[in-house]
Amino acid sequence: MSHFKINYYKSSKKDNRASITKRRTIINKIIAWERGKEYYDGNRLNGYGGFRYDGRWKNILPKFIKRYKLKSGSKVLDVGCKKGFLLKDLKELVPGIKICGIEDHVYPLKQSMKEVKKNLKFSSYCSLPFKNKSFDAVFAFHCIYRLNFGDTIQAIKEIQRVAKKYSYITLGAYSDQKGKELYDKWGIISTCHLHVDDWKKIFKHIKYKGDYSFTTPESLGLK
Repeated sequence: MSHFKINYYKSSKKDNRASITKRRTIINKIIAWERGKEYYDGNRLNGYGGFRYDGRWKNILPKFIKRYKLKSGSKVLDVGCKKGFLLKDLKELVPGIKICGIEDHVYPLKQSMKEVKKNLKFSSYCSLPFKNKSFDAVFAFHCIYRLNFGDTIQAIKEIQRVAKKYSYITLGAYSDQKGKELYDKWGIISTCHLHVDDWKKIFKHIKYKGDYSFTTPESLGLK
């Protein structure tokens, strides 16, 4: 088990997350939980404010390709694949790689990129439809901590079950009370963000052996 930090989030003066956090209401949360067009491609207060391909994974994935020894013929699963941006870039960076993505709600699958649409499927994260050790690497970016506590733990166990050796998950976390308050307000569909120390205790208890990183108020630019 190793903490492996990546620079996923991009800062932008046009996207002041601290300001957005202050303006979001319980109604925005209700709309976001429909996890449809409004959450992905509607008003920023209700979610992403336009979930569009920007090529950021092409700068991030080489780190994983090297760390996990990915090559032609390697099998990779993206849990919470959304519109397939990560898999599209991975397919281009590693010709011949075998990709699969799962998502537990319909809208992003319908809006997914044509280059990978046939490789994506609908599935629960808590009961992955694959045999043990099916994949050389399994990714789960910004998805499983939307589940309730018990399902988040089960999803981590499932990720480890279907991975031969390598897995990488991101989880919502904070390190103090102020951070918790900020994440409570910002995490519009997050239900399982915990103190960083608690996550580490959980990893030890369930014997999670993969890599991880935390999405925190600091990484989000909230404080």
